[in-house]
Amino acid sequence: MANLRDVRLRMRAIEQTLQVTKAMNLISTAKLRKGRRVLEDTEPFFRRIQKSMYDILSGAETMESEYLDKKKRGEPGRAAVLVVTSDKGLAGGYNANIFKTVNELCVQHPKPILILIGAIGYRYFIHSPYLILENFSFHSRLPEMDDAKEIADYIISQYLWGMLGEVYVVYTHMYSTIKLAPDVRQVLPLNAEKMQSELARFESQKRTELRFEYLPSENAVFDSLVPLYIKGIIYGALVESYASEQSARMAAMDEASKNAEEMLAALQIHYNRARQTSITQEVTEIISGSQALGEE
Repeated sequence: MANLRDVRLRMRAIEQTLQVTKAMNLISTAKLRKGRRVLEDTEPFFRRIQKSMYDILSGAETMESEYLDKKKRGEPGRAAVLVVTSDKGLAGGYNANIFKTVNELCVQHPKPILILIGAIGYRYFIHSPYLILENFSFHSRLPEMDDAKEIADYIISQYLWGMLGEVYVVYTHMYSTIKLAPDVRQVLPLNAEKMQSELARFESQKRTELRFEYLPSENAVFDSLVPLYIKGIIYGALVESYASEQSARMAAMDEASKNAEEMLAALQIHYNRARQTSITQEVTEIISGSQALGEE
């Protein structure tokens, strides 16, 4: 009887866990749909800004901007890495892949500085030898435009002040719901060739050099567009990482539910066998006792 009770308690615990994993799967599915919808709605606006900036860079013979001058930005080779992680776990290898990519990137740059987004990333890199300049957290909610603006303004101010020479963002790019991979993107300083390659990812034809007339000047228009461009990059990385996190958690919870169901099936067989053995033993004892009374 004690064995039956233990098996039943284990089955009840697994059933409760199964309810939680299925609920988390449904919640992640709803959040994934919302995140992808928001990203699709806002992406055309920032893509248009990126095209305008490339048109200015490719058409201008001489462009002078603090966002393009790398030589005067801080110490040589000093780089900042904006790391986008989650605030919660139970998402499979989502955060572990980001950590691996960031460590590989930091090895390539002397004295890297980290700007963290997410509680999981902070708990991991607080024990690393890298300097943490700032930490942001959105408490597992869908990032908003104001969040991206706050981060972009902070990065731009540190860059213009001369503390940072280069700025990279490491986030999870969602190729599909089943293919998630970390991506590294250079935010500052800006480079026309890299912007052209980024545009090629979304356009079938290569964007040619176009010449426009800008008022009051090319430099003024370019410098006014840069903060919007950087805010767009960061916002896109935040929303895509959010959707990727939900996709990874959805897959992890689906796998956990399958494992729980398999464990329940195995325990149910074990429980039935143990219960049948107990019933057989009780029947045998009754028959033996009845035979003993009959002999007397």
